[in-house]
Amino acid sequence: MGIMKKIPVSCNKDCGGGCPLLAHTEKGRITGITDNPAGSRYMTGCSRGFMGYLSLYAPNRLTVPLIRTGERGTGSFREASWDEALDKAVRGLESFRHSSRKGGLLRLGGSGSCQGALHNTNTLTTRFLNLFGDFTDRSGNYSAGAELFAMPFMFGSEPYGIDPKTLLKSRLIILWGMNPAETIFGCELRGYLREARKRGTPIVVIDPRKTPSVKQFATQWIPVFPGTDSVLMAAVLYELIHGNTGARINENFIGRYTTGFEKIKEYITGIQDGVRKTPDWAEKICGVEASVIRDFAAFYAGACPAALLPGLSIQRTLGGEEAARLGVVLQAVTGNIGVPGGSSGGNSWGRLPDPRCGKMAKLSRANTSSVPEYLWADAVLKGRSGGYTADIRGIYSVGGNFIVQGSDVRMNEEAFSSVDFVISHEIFMTPTAKWADIIFPATLPLEREDIVFAHGNFLLYSGAASVPPEGVKDDYEIFRLLAGGLGFENAFTEGKTPAQWIEKFLSESEIEDTEAFKETGIYFASDQERTGLSGFIRDPEDHSLDTPSGKIELSSAEYGRTGFPEDPRCRWMDIAEDYPLRLVTPHARLRINSQNSNIPWFQDRQDRALSMHPSDAASRSICSGDRVEIISRTGKLSAAVRVTDTVMKGVVSLFQGEWINPANTLTSAEPTMPSRSSRTHSTAVEVRSRNNNNSD
Repeated sequence: MGIMKKIPVSCNKDCGGGCPLLAHTEKGRITGITDNPAGSRYMTGCSRGFMGYLSLYAPNRLTVPLIRTGERGTGSFREASWDEALDKAVRGLESFRHSSRKGGLLRLGGSGSCQGALHNTNTLTTRFLNLFGDFTDRSGNYSAGAELFAMPFMFGSEPYGIDPKTLLKSRLIILWGMNPAETIFGCELRGYLREARKRGTPIVVIDPRKTPSVKQFATQWIPVFPGTDSVLMAAVLYELIHGNTGARINENFIGRYTTGFEKIKEYITGIQDGVRKTPDWAEKICGVEASVIRDFAAFYAGACPAALLPGLSIQRTLGGEEAARLGVVLQAVTGNIGVPGGSSGGNSWGRLPDPRCGKMAKLSRANTSSVPEYLWADAVLKGRSGGYTADIRGIYSVGGNFIVQGSDVRMNEEAFSSVDFVISHEIFMTPTAKWADIIFPATLPLEREDIVFAHGNFLLYSGAASVPPEGVKDDYEIFRLLAGGLGFENAFTEGKTPAQWIEKFLSESEIEDTEAFKETGIYFASDQERTGLSGFIRDPEDHSLDTPSGKIELSSAEYGRTGFPEDPRCRWMDIAEDYPLRLVTPHARLRINSQNSNIPWFQDRQDRALSMHPSDAASRSICSGDRVEIISRTGKLSAAVRVTDTVMKGVVSLFQGEWINPANTLTSAEPTMPSRSSRTHSTAVEVRSRNNNNSD
């Protein structure tokens, strides 16, 4: 029997966590993964991390380079040597250096490994292509595009997040469209929410679904129609302005720290458009009873400090920019920004500085063109004739499954079909990898050494806990070999091996005992209770924001230059008679976006049915277990139904991330404006029983 070892690791994936874990190994093979006791008692992993080693040893893992033999998208490939595949890739890439193809290569992917200092699929691909030559990059992202667009207009560049420990000082916590029980949002958040609840802190969850977060943390669940969060926020604001049921706004805070509230007040009270944004007005649109809105507003106003934590879901809608902005307005008018136990009202995920540590540089290239991530397929299909900066004829995809993760799967497939050349680095034959010309088999995070930037004021060391299959290489090594063939290997590597890069990053860090860091797997910075914007709140003159006014701009003239109103407004999706149900496509508990869709252990335990309220099901003669057809203006797919009161009437829910029958078959690639970002939760559908419509 071999010697058992415990190696500190972390997932380094786009799971929202960043958890300190221990891999239990024998003879270079992982036999189990547990929480790392060097972390705090609030740091807990989940089954995605504990069982993540199953992907390493999956029988269908890619272990040799593949070259396409059949029609693109059919998955017809032959095995090739590394020399042959690299030579073919170099020749294909060289063709995009010709002046007639300037910017014709598009970078896709990025989140496959997204928290590592070195093995970061976003950073490494960008670094390689910046050295390669002209290419087309992507701007924004699927997850948080509207929020990332809107927040700088309000806060400038000032960090506006919080450390989760500060929630123990809150008198009220509002999870608005946030579901940390499944989407994590940092490995400590769930632990501190449980502790806050145990201490008697009220926790309100506002969500169309009775999520696991409602069951685990909430003292109250307020169901709201998806995409109408700005309407509910406006009605709460109306109550605060008018002082109904004891609710009040904090005039002193507004006057000292913000600008633009008077314009917002005119809109909310109906001076601008003749519509008062009362709870009675809002009830008809957002589905929340007016009495519930009034009671919530009064409770909220009297519970300072209160932390409003918006999930990314509320800004992935048509008008998501407005929900993002109004969350800040609510926290500002109640005086909850920049105080311990409060929050900015902006998304708290990763918005505070990491401890000092080196990381791989993307480098930069003058005048690199880009397209909004949500419009990448449109840019491929339309090119210069559609107003984009280049005619895209090639795709380099690393760490992404854009066929099923991008909205409008049919359009995504059409885009991949239209180009001349596609390279992919992959672990498995994903729906996207099937559209490649060359596939390079890559390692997983558990097979390589890295430093992981987690969502908190700490760093994680992640060791190489398992030996990768023979013939599989790191993304770094693949890029090094290609850079050699293209003439810029030394510029890419700077003469360093991965181990040398890690040592360089540690030498640039604030960690004094790097050996202890490697041994324990975690470094805690000194302050674990940071509150973004606290310096500004203490002294707004000496710590003014880099906004035009130096204050929090609740209404922004700069934002007005986008062609949309300076002050936040209510925007929502109208429901048509032929598509009367609102579809949400949340993240699944056992998947990391689409990862784990092909791993039986996870799929056997994952709910893949369409959740439907009993009233909606009864009116369509649908029962639990029935197969149904879900139809939108974009597409249709079939699924089994689970009839349940965990989703509100008028809403259906289908988890995103499946490789087969993906939910994004139904979602539109039309973006929310002006950010040109995701609107996946603004999807109207109809659901029909397959037994009744002869659609077998």
